[in-house]
Amino acid sequence: MTQDNKERITVEIYNKKYNIVGEESASHVKLVASLVDQKMHEIQDANRHLDTANLAVLTAINTMNDYLKLKEDYASLLGSMKRKEDN
Repeated sequence: MTQDNKERITVEIYNKKYNIVGEESASHVKLVASLVDQKMHEIQDANRHLDTANLAVLTAINTMNDYLKLKEDYASLLGSMKRKEDN
C-alpha cells in the first residue's frame, strides 16, 4: 500500500495527542487508542506513584499478557475443534 492510501488520524491517549498513520480504518485506530487509554487509566488508578514512562511499560506488559492468554485460548479451541472433526 502506498503512503497516499494510508489512513491518518489523531488520537488522544493519556492526555497526549498522537498522529497515527496506517492501513487500518479510522474507527479501528480510535478503538485501539481508546482501549490503551482506558488500560493506562485503570493501571494508574491502582498505582498512583507511577510516572508516565513506567505506566506505559506496565500497560504494554499487561496488554501483551492479555494477548498471549487469548492466543493460547484460541490455539486450544482450534485443537479441540480439530479433535472433534477427527472423531
